Amino acid sequence: MLGRTGRGLLLLLAWLGALVVGYGVAGLVGGAFALNRGWLPPEAGVRVWVEDNGIHTSIIVPMAAEGVDWRDLVRPEDLRDPRFAGHSHLSIGWGDRAFYIGTPTWGELSPKTVLRAAVGSEDTVLHVGHLAEPVEAVSVRSVLLRPEEYRRLAGFIRGSFAVGPDGRAGSVPGYGRSDAFYAAHGRYSAIRTCNSWTGEALRHAGVRMGAWTPFSATVMAWLR
Repeated sequence: MLGRTGRGLLLLLAWLGALVVGYGVAGLVGGAFALNRGWLPPEAGVRVWVEDNGIHTSIIVPMAAEGVDWRDLVRPEDLRDPRFAGHSHLSIGWGDRAFYIGTPTWGELSPKTVLRAAVGSEDTVLHVGHLAEPVEAVSVRSVLLRPEEYRRLAGFIRGSFAVGPDGRAGSVPGYGRSDAFYAAHGRYSAIRTCNSWTGEALRHAGVRMGAWTPFSATVMAWLR
């Protein structure tokens, strides 16, 4: 028979399991309920994309369009190879510094990183990659925006950069030669994840999107 310690451990495991399942169900329900329900894409406008690597979602924007130019925030010298700054588009995602930098793929995910991020952190970053115009795929989906919608989206993203008096956000090199991490505003937690930020940005622009999108799947499900 189990002693008091054994029963306590089983109870703790059962509680943690119920918490994980409850969080997953809540995330799926939150992602299934749409805001901006009446939104329809225009016939012409600014095309952006959302990409999904299975953990993090990012928004891909043109380097310069409709009066929005990102070159004042992201500069060639921020990259290991400045030549990549000549690309036409940027992939931008937000998240917890340790989670983002430490988990480029599922293989790097650890329970310690997940627990730390779930509890919450003010140490957040924006991951910015330089790339050519993307091609539509299962993991990369496009959204066509009206000029005013794109400017709202860009304003939301720009507001996430923690810029100093010189108008720059501190940066460190990214995973490879063409990306970098920038200091960001905002608190990361199990409630506000990198994917929640993507959903917020799109809702702020006026796009039809789930009310709460903590998982990449709850973002991508609306982009078909």
